[in-house]
Amino acid sequence: MKKIEAIIRAECVDRVRRALEDLSYPGLTLTEVKGHGKQKGLRQQWRGTEYLVDLLPKVKLEVAAVDQDVPQLIRGIADAAHTGNIGDGKIFVTPLEEAVRIRTGERGEEAI
Repeated sequence: MKKIEAIIRAECVDRVRRALEDLSYPGLTLTEVKGHGKQKGLRQQWRGTEYLVDLLPKVKLEVAAVDQDVPQLIRGIADAAHTGNIGDGKIFVTPLEEAVRIRTGERGEEAI
């Protein structure tokens, strides 16, 4: 099992959710986060004054998946979140040692 974490633009959330539903993965967790990558934020101008917005609003999406589904989920998320601009986000995949469905007590892949 793997845990897929994707940091994406907020405006791409609906497209990514639809892509995951099309791949039969409707379950996910979304968290509003702030951060920056290599670009270290944006320089913006407001009323003639330039300022740096160094922590940009993003959405962190988390999905638990069985190993064989990971490549197609990564493709689906990446395709749906891609705009071609700086700040499209990142996808991280980490091992998931255990999953437990609290309601039924199911464990492992059955809990996903």
